[in-house]
Amino acid sequence: MAAATAPVTRPDTPELFRLSVEVGDLDRAIAFYSELFGIEGHRQAGARSYFDCGPVTLSVMDVSANGTPHTAAKALYFTVEDLEAVFARAKVLGCLSTELVHDQSAGAIVVRPWGERSFYADDPWGNPLCFVERGTVYAG
Repeated sequence: MAAATAPVTRPDTPELFRLSVEVGDLDRAIAFYSELFGIEGHRQAGARSYFDCGPVTLSVMDVSANGTPHTAAKALYFTVEDLEAVFARAKVLGCLSTELVHDQSAGAIVVRPWGERSFYADDPWGNPLCFVERGTVYAG
């Protein structure tokens, strides 16, 4: 009789599925993110809209009824196939970052020292965003 083998157990690793940013005007935020991303958001109950961004949903939440929006602590990073198209939309929206990243313009398409081809932008509420060309993502 063969010995029984114990079932293989896998760790219950958490998977990130939604990020939220706070805004002060939901209609304006929906228009901004729809234009920047080139996709439509899905309005939800509770003064929010969801944007499907691959395996992670961006939740844009209007908190103006309860106070002033808090900006995201660090940039939200998005991969895209056509970096130039997103860059062009960001330029039209006037949201390209004026900061420097490793002594290079954050608001320009640049190959960063770690190899990512990217640019940075800010939404109207100061939430920092970074767009990275798919295929150049540095995973560490």
